Amino acid sequence: MTNIISATSLTAGYKAKTIWQDATFTVKSGEFIGLLGANGAGKTTLFRMLLGLMQPLDGELNIFGGKPQKGNKRISYIPQRRLIDTETRLDALEYVRLGLNNERWGFGVPSQAAIGQRKAMEAMQLVDAADLAHRPLSELSGGEAQRVFLAQALIGDPELLLLDEPLANLDIRRETQLIKLVHTIAKKQNIAVLLIAHDINPLLPVVDRIIYIANGKVVSGKADEVINSKTLSELYNAPIEVLHSPTGRMAVLGVEEAAHHV
Repeated sequence: MTNIISATSLTAGYKAKTIWQDATFTVKSGEFIGLLGANGAGKTTLFRMLLGLMQPLDGELNIFGGKPQKGNKRISYIPQRRLIDTETRLDALEYVRLGLNNERWGFGVPSQAAIGQRKAMEAMQLVDAADLAHRPLSELSGGEAQRVFLAQALIGDPELLLLDEPLANLDIRRETQLIKLVHTIAKKQNIAVLLIAHDINPLLPVVDRIIYIANGKVVSGKADEVINSKTLSELYNAPIEVLHSPTGRMAVLGVEEAAHHV
């Protein structure tokens, strides 16, 4: 596996405020990485840096062997919130097709428009959403919409997929389904995935490593290397206890914000 992302002594923030600092980690092709931490810790900040929307305050950040650039077509990003006009009649297939580069595919040319339709349907089949193709986007449930968003993110054959809290507002069953789907696609297509989540438990069966951001610090490693009493106590500078249930789920006792995000 090759390095997709490489961060060395990385510091993020603004001129008047440092959000987190001294982060060193790598992300390799095909890896599934969970990105965890309290609200406001700076998880989305890392995404903004990878997308070329923010510059590091210090340290080095490389992606695909170079500095992050805006509009990098090798990256697909699904933001935390996507507002859908309840009056729109745009169907799911057409929405997915909009993920293609208009200039490249020339939607005004019938033959190329047909290619776009075919690729959109292939992307929907990849996420088990072909049956949603002609449903209005505004009528989809939260879980159905997430699969369509994922199809749009995949239509351009990305090498890196950034998912900002895709599990929000999904029940446990749909969380599990979406995580398994993303993991299967990522391994099959050799896509590196960074997924922001508030709960490590849905990720435990599939995640390769996690990056945890809290208290201005960043740690990374396998789940059991990071989500343990010693590491989290050092990270939060407070006593933290990590408990394991007979079913393998984790629970964190201690700092309130930690308990809400593991």
